[in-house]
Amino acid sequence: MLDYENGALVTRAAGDLADRVGKPCEVGQIALIDPECRLISLHLYDGNVKLIPMDAKGTLQEAFNVRIDELKVLDEVLLHESDVPTFVVLYEDTKEQRHVKTYRVSLRDRELVEGPWSQPNVDPGANHLIPVRHSAAVLVVGESSITYLSETCTRTIGINPTLVKAHGEVDEDGSRYLLGDYFGNLYLLVLVKDAAGEVASLQLEALGQTSQASTISYLDSGVVFIGSSFGDSQLIKLHSSPPDPARPNSYVELLDTMTNLGPTVDFCVVDRQGQGQVVTCSGAGQDGSVRIVSSGIGVVEQATVELPGIKGIWSLRSTYMDAFDTYLVLTFIGETRILGLNQEDELDEADIPGFDSDSQTLWCGNVLHDQLLQVTGKEARLIDCHTKQVLSTWRASSGESINLAAANPSQLAVALGGGNMVYLEIMEGALVEKAQTKLDAEISCIDITPLGSAERVDLIAVGTWSIQLMLFSTPDLRSITVEALGGEIIPRSILLVQFEEVAYVLCGLGDGHFINYKLEASGALTDKKKLALGTKPITLRTFKVGGALNVFAASDRPTIIYSANKKLLYSNLTENDVNFLTSFNTNSFPNSLALAKESSMTIGTMDQIQKLHIKTVPMHEQVRRIAHQVDSHTFCVTCTQTTTVGALEESGPDSIRLLDDQTFETLARTELRPHEMALSLSTVSFGDNESVYYALGTAFAPPDEPEPKEGRIIVFQVRDRKLSIVADKSVKGAVYVLRSFQGKLLAGINNRVQLYQWEQAEDGCCRLAPECSHAGNVLVLYLDCRGDFIIVGDLMKSISLLAYKQDERKLEVKARDYDPTWLSAVCILDDDIYMGADNSYNLFTVRRNPPNATDEDRARLDKVGHFHLSSFVNKFRHGSFRMKLPDSAIANIPTILFCTIDGMIGVVASIPGTMYETLMALQEAMRKVVRGVGGFKHSEWRAPGPSKSSERFIDGDLCELWLDMSREKQEEVIAAMNNNSTFTDIMKLLDELQFLH
Repeated sequence: MLDYENGALVTRAAGDLADRVGKPCEVGQIALIDPECRLISLHLYDGNVKLIPMDAKGTLQEAFNVRIDELKVLDEVLLHESDVPTFVVLYEDTKEQRHVKTYRVSLRDRELVEGPWSQPNVDPGANHLIPVRHSAAVLVVGESSITYLSETCTRTIGINPTLVKAHGEVDEDGSRYLLGDYFGNLYLLVLVKDAAGEVASLQLEALGQTSQASTISYLDSGVVFIGSSFGDSQLIKLHSSPPDPARPNSYVELLDTMTNLGPTVDFCVVDRQGQGQVVTCSGAGQDGSVRIVSSGIGVVEQATVELPGIKGIWSLRSTYMDAFDTYLVLTFIGETRILGLNQEDELDEADIPGFDSDSQTLWCGNVLHDQLLQVTGKEARLIDCHTKQVLSTWRASSGESINLAAANPSQLAVALGGGNMVYLEIMEGALVEKAQTKLDAEISCIDITPLGSAERVDLIAVGTWSIQLMLFSTPDLRSITVEALGGEIIPRSILLVQFEEVAYVLCGLGDGHFINYKLEASGALTDKKKLALGTKPITLRTFKVGGALNVFAASDRPTIIYSANKKLLYSNLTENDVNFLTSFNTNSFPNSLALAKESSMTIGTMDQIQKLHIKTVPMHEQVRRIAHQVDSHTFCVTCTQTTTVGALEESGPDSIRLLDDQTFETLARTELRPHEMALSLSTVSFGDNESVYYALGTAFAPPDEPEPKEGRIIVFQVRDRKLSIVADKSVKGAVYVLRSFQGKLLAGINNRVQLYQWEQAEDGCCRLAPECSHAGNVLVLYLDCRGDFIIVGDLMKSISLLAYKQDERKLEVKARDYDPTWLSAVCILDDDIYMGADNSYNLFTVRRNPPNATDEDRARLDKVGHFHLSSFVNKFRHGSFRMKLPDSAIANIPTILFCTIDGMIGVVASIPGTMYETLMALQEAMRKVVRGVGGFKHSEWRAPGPSKSSERFIDGDLCELWLDMSREKQEEVIAAMNNNSTFTDIMKLLDELQFLH
């Protein structure tokens, strides 16, 4: 039914009614440019060919259409060497036999005429033409042979059955070609010529395995780019002998990989401690995989050592002015250990005699006069960097132990018991006590970090058990500011820091909440903001990477705090359970970090802030559906095994896999019955039953049945990390979609929506019992629910709205969109607005009319929004990548994520009216100021059709371009907006909107 031959891959009749795994071309089957003939050819979907001539200067002339009348054109190329432009066409007739025919283009008459030669009955599996450079010849690539064809010569070579999808020229003389097939095999085809320069024979050599190639580009010196629409693109190098002895038949060396999420047919959004993580079903065939996409800061691991029980970590330089770090100081309960770089630039045990290795370190670091400072519970020790011996020590005169310590290159502050605080200054060879004061409450945290590039500070920040934040001046320890934090949780960490010339006081509480204040020159604290970074106590530490200052907030959700446009921003660390972090910049590990976890220490480099990080879990088969269970900590995925039968790749038995949601290890696998395909998957719960289940919808599709007549709904429960079947329901048709709905199960089966309830029989077994249904659709492919409302996405009949009436046990049609639309996905935005995606790469919204409208209006869903996305959407999901900040204007804006066949992950946000008006004005101003590539108008590109315009949608990508403009252009755009918006208003709004994706 959905036979998209031109550029779209349809692997199975029933399964692909609910998703698309190919990548259709917007213009048509192919686009050709022939520099010798100065002719551009565009093959359109309707069978016409648009030809655009060029003059001698390369100027495009008036285009004209010609038509190729063959029944089914499979491929077409322009010959390189010919007196007049000549097409070579590969086509299939009514008897499914394939032939090659040539046409000449008469530029004067603007029409096609019969060409000089043709070749009937080529390889029955021929599907690919390659024009041979510097000759009027073509290569016909089939499933079992490759043929060189010209007007005077025919040469053929037999090959192992395969399906070639891409080719690339190696030499400019057209004698060698790289071929990539559907299974990822790479071949070298050689045209062997005789003394007269004529092709005498063909040779084919297997080179090795790559991603399934969609395009092949030979660069130079054996380096080849493999572009793939079905897996990761690759940069490879070809060798004359196998580069890896473990693979004696492979001449391919992988140099680099470029991640490709496409085609993405399904995904789910998982909450990872308050931040969304997207897990996708990506790739096709043997390149199928599960991809974990997260936003934040990743750490590229360089070295890891098992060291349980780390309570603190600091880096030290050999001298104060050294550019690189030499030592790592690790402290444990009752012990301190030092690691240092040896002559081989390897970390090894090191010894600094002046350090107290039998005590837990509270603070250590480099200080002025080439000295090191170590503070333990007993004393502060000043150590010479060169002799490594103790120069001076300080102990409390009262004999009290030191509970907390904070220092900088010239100052030291310590907290003793009973609320006592002591301030010292670091001199050359001495620690000099300057002042002491007693607070009314015990001190819970202390800091004396200098602001900016200074080496000292005139403030000490203190947090107390009375849940107060206090500032004291130095050196007299005079109280300047007392700020009540509120609540009942004590502060556990405090930090003075300066970002972009703005000073802040940051405070981490014991329950994972984070408070920040702006620090005025007078010592006053203003602009208080509070948000939750985690659920466990927060420890704050500054660090630098590449000269940029950042703050690390250690908690159960480690967070990096930084500043952009004088606004504090937050990004989660992709590493979990990091307790301590410090910079470790060495020759061996430049711009690196040392991270301490519960049981190990890792040295690594930090990725770009706010970058998407993608982890790949290869499945080596088509992954089609995915669902997640929080309770069992598992993912469930459905897979289609691909097997080679003859020249084609056919579907093997479908299966369902259970994966661990942390390691993604396969815990269990269950194969379905012969000819049974997994079409839908959902996490469900029933009534008052506390158990959570996976529900799988299938269809039986024997080769002799054009449409599935039977299917099953199978309910699985995770028991002992295995899948156990608890219910198995046979149905009449294919189960295209399943949704959990008010403690029941909602299913789309062929043309009807069916609601099932959970019943327990007398024998203790559970079963799905039909409660009510609604028919009247072509095919029910998509469902979404909200309250008592259900929206139905039909194959052809767009969106309809159903209401579930529990008392009457029925589903009632409330309204529908009467415009026929071939849908690819649907979702509910709110009670009255619903969104759909169609097969013309458009997004649209429909609105339910209010209750006081007429009966006719209430029965109709009105289209109110249109937007041309330019990509085929396979799935909508509610969720977000980013952690939403409670003080932000966008904190409560709902967002929808979507995925497409070309690997795009996008977000649609429902923004309030005032923000919409501002952004609409910005978009219109950007359209006036920014010129489109090639002169194309943005408004025409985003229009869903020639007679329509985009409505009620804002192009976020266009608006965000404003941030990358020069200040002069930015002001020009603001002036063109013609409203009261200021530069600061637009900057703040766009900065916040960036956190929606």
